[in-house]
Parts: sequence; structure tokens; C-alpha cells
Amino acid sequence: AYVNKIQKVSMKFKLNFTALLFFFTILSVGKTLPAIETAPRISDREIIESLAEIKNSQKTVIIQLEALKELTEERFKQVDKRFEQMDKRFEQVDKRFEQVNKRFGETIELITTLFGSLIVLIIAVLGYSIWDRRTMTKKVSERVKKVEANLDVENIDGSKLSRLIEVLKNLSKKDRRLKEVLHSFNLL
Repeated sequence: AYVNKIQKVSMKFKLNFTALLFFFTILSVGKTLPAIETAPRISDREIIESLAEIKNSQKTVIIQLEALKELTEERFKQVDKRFEQMDKRFEQVDKRFEQVNKRFGETIELITTLFGSLIVLIIAVLGYSIWDRRTMTKKVSERVKKVEANLDVENIDGSKLSRLIEVLKNLSKKDRRLKEVLHSFNLL
């Protein structure tokens, strides 16, 4: 794209140069030729002098055009340098974007790792609590069974404890001290 721009500018310069050359040629020729009037007879010496003037004016035009060409070439060189500087800046910006993308990727990986670790930790805590509850429930269940067996809960007459309290109530009718003790513990 940059080379195409240079070619277009070069083509414009050539067209402008040709147009200027044509214009100056017409101007210089137009001064010596009368439009309609018949000119008086011109001597060879005058023709040679006017040709010399034309050559001199053409030389000055060529010198000016060469100077203009050099100036435009210098400007193109400056523009080329500016484009090179802009290319370097774009490369630096691209590098910065790559660094930011890399950091962003690393951050996402870190977040994913932390999230995975958190999920594993939560699952481990839940697993431990379920396991601990089962072991605790198992022990409590065994103890309850032992207590039930000791109290003989499934007996038709009631548990050993309730039968014992009934026996003590019956005895308290005969024994006054036992009655006071049972009454103090609100068992009567």
C-alpha cells in the first residue's frame, strides 16, 4: 500500500512537471509570436537572441524544477521516516497487547485453579462431615440399642425403669422415708 502511494505521488509529480513544462513553453513561445498581426521582418540576429533567451529561460525552469524535485524527494524521505516511526510504535503497541493477553490468560488460569481447588475443598469438607456423621450416628445407635436392651423397653409391662418406679411407689406406701425421698425427686 505504501509503495502504491509513492507510485501515485510520483505519477502526479510527472504529470505536474509535464504540465508546468508545457505551460512555460507556451508562455515563452507566446511572448515572441504575435496572435494575428503580421510582424515586421525579424532579422536572423534577433531570432538567435530570442532563441538564446528561450534557452536561458528553459534552463532556469529546469533548474527550478530540479530544486522542486529535490525538495519533494526530501519531503518523501521525511514522510518515510515518519511512517517507519509509526510502524515502530504500532509494533510496540502490538507487543503491549500481547503482554496484556498473556497476563489475562495467566490470570484466568489462576482463577480456574483457585476455583477448582475451592470446589475440591468443599467436596472434601462435605465428604468428611457425612463420614463423621455416619460414624457418630453409628456409635449413638449402638448405645441406644444397649440402653434399650438394658431397660427392656419392648416388654409388655413397660421398661425396667418404669417398673422400678412403680415398685418404689408401692413400697413408699409402706415406708415413709422412701415416700419423702421419691416426693423430693418428684417421682410421686
